[in-house]
Amino acid sequence: MIKDQEFLKNKASYCLDLAKKLGATNSSVIVSNSVSETVNFRNKKLDESNRSDNLGINITTYIGKKKSSISSSNLLKENIDILMEKCIETTKNTPEDEFNSLPDKNLLAKEVKDLNLYDASHLENDDKIEYLKRLEASASQDKKIVNTESSFTEDKSNFILANSDDFCAGYKTSSFIASSVAVAKDDKSMERDYEYSNRCHLKDIKSAEELGKIAAEQTIRKLSPKKIGSEKIAIIFDKRIAKGILSTFASAISSSAISRGTSFLKDKINKKIFSDSINILDKPDILKGLGSRTFDSEGVKTDTLKLVDHGTLKHYLTDTYNGKKLKLKSNGRSGGTSNLYFENGKISYNDLLNSNSKCLYITETIGHGSNIVTGDYSVGATGFLIENGEFKYPINEITIAGNFRDMFQNLILADDLEFKFSTNSPTMMIDGMVVAGKWRTFV
Repeated sequence: MIKDQEFLKNKASYCLDLAKKLGATNSSVIVSNSVSETVNFRNKKLDESNRSDNLGINITTYIGKKKSSISSSNLLKENIDILMEKCIETTKNTPEDEFNSLPDKNLLAKEVKDLNLYDASHLENDDKIEYLKRLEASASQDKKIVNTESSFTEDKSNFILANSDDFCAGYKTSSFIASSVAVAKDDKSMERDYEYSNRCHLKDIKSAEELGKIAAEQTIRKLSPKKIGSEKIAIIFDKRIAKGILSTFASAISSSAISRGTSFLKDKINKKIFSDSINILDKPDILKGLGSRTFDSEGVKTDTLKLVDHGTLKHYLTDTYNGKKLKLKSNGRSGGTSNLYFENGKISYNDLLNSNSKCLYITETIGHGSNIVTGDYSVGATGFLIENGEFKYPINEITIAGNFRDMFQNLILADDLEFKFSTNSPTMMIDGMVVAGKWRTFV
């Protein structure tokens, strides 16, 4: 059972009062509690079951333009007293920074919207086990499946954010996560793939049978991959890979990267960086959205931002500190994005597959090959060769490369957007990417 709001508020209030008594000119505190229960299966047998109950407190104190933070998992009064004394002492000995401050009072959230982010439903361990038994049975139906792993996690959390400008608010969230990993084998190869479902509400989780079936099907179709040569070719990114490209874009427009000058998108506000057809939104008020929130990690109100409007970059993701460095107001993105997504394109999934006589369809990338300083992109990948709209055979051991400046300009989106994650993208195609395969035959 997670702690209620009153308990968390009392701890936060005590911290703020104590900080003032000890000499802080301003302060903020986050008090949180989370409970997580996980059951893991391996090859149709119970592998592990665990539960964690975490309390946490993070205190930030200001003395003029000096600032420091401290955190702990011990919320006993005696420990908080010690923590606060240490934090104040550290703050006194920290160099001044003209950009240190609490958020502008006028930007703080005035109310907490009910976005239906919490489901009080609880699945007992026996019920989690029964779900995973059905999932594993579904994933193992084909004889080519030689290994399975699955898990079910139930998370509940509650928090309070408070500061010395009389802001005090928080809310509960929940998540239910089911996952299935399958390993398949034939006489030529052994392959793995996965599927998972993550929702705020229990009733919205995919059925065990569907989840296991998808994981098995996605794994089996990867068997007996072939090698391909090296060339420049159109690449189609599966939705779960395409969202990673969107995440890199978000990193590149974070105010911290922009203020440091470490992003290839610095000085690009009101500049066209995508084609006219591309729109990108960050929408924090989606009901039951995995990234939904009323305010950011500083208490600043979050509104929908159209980050890219018909190809033109309109906003950075701005917090208080870096916003001041850039002479911009915070737009409620301390801690990053909320529900970030590309708007649907105007071409269907099938038409996208048929738009080239030959292309590659990428289902998995290997490594972290995105450099937001230079814009260079290079990752290992697996997927499928597509000819005339048909999946011909699986491929592996390739590297795909390009630069985001060019990739963004050549990006085309299908109309199959789904909100399955906190960052979402339709199926994506980028023309003219370099593929390094078994042979080098660059054109």
